[in-house]
Amino acid sequence: MKTIRKKWVWRIRLSAQNQMSESFCNSAVLALSGGFQDAYTYNTRNEVFSNAQTGNVVLMSQNFMIGEWMNALKYLFPILAFAVGVFIAERIQNRYRYAKRLHWRQGILLAEIGILFLVGFFPVELNTIATILVSFTCAMQVQTFRKVNGYAYASTMCIGNLRSGTATLSLYLREKKPEQLRQAMYYFGIIFFFAVGAGIGGNLSARFGIRMIWFSCLLLLISFFFMSLEKLGVKAEEK
Repeated sequence: MKTIRKKWVWRIRLSAQNQMSESFCNSAVLALSGGFQDAYTYNTRNEVFSNAQTGNVVLMSQNFMIGEWMNALKYLFPILAFAVGVFIAERIQNRYRYAKRLHWRQGILLAEIGILFLVGFFPVELNTIATILVSFTCAMQVQTFRKVNGYAYASTMCIGNLRSGTATLSLYLREKKPEQLRQAMYYFGIIFFFAVGAGIGGNLSARFGIRMIWFSCLLLLISFFFMSLEKLGVKAEEK
């Protein structure tokens, strides 16, 4: 009986952490951080995006076509880093999905925080490396946190959220189901917080420089704290 009880408690713990990781509050904080990081690299790291890989693909292709090879490479490397980040985050999820001491999503957050903290020390001469690292962490974040209250979303970009929100709003106007309106508002809310993060990130980075990436570390710490609160609550119930 004791073994069965422990198994059920552990399942509850996993369920609770998944709920917190998917909560709108946590998703909004992650979107703030995602927008901040994109604006940070664009304004302080040679006008290269860390999240908006579509923009990097456009600029990379344009520079390759006109023979500006070095400029093209500064856009190519973050694209590759983003792909590697998604790959590694998926491998971490597969290996540590049932880890008991630390939820795998919290582990990803700690890795992000550590990498971004180091980026704040990189001088402008290392802009390309800095952008590669930020793109890598953004990819891990978007792969790790994929749902807001059960709905698929992205915390580091807008196009998918804009499509989903607009399509769901159209469904609501036709079918009048309250949950469709609620879902659409989740998507538009995430876009709003991403935009706020980008605005803050752009202004702070332009004014105070490369160390402003530490503000994103603070936001990620808040997300980590949210998930820790949920875990503590489950432990209290276990006792």
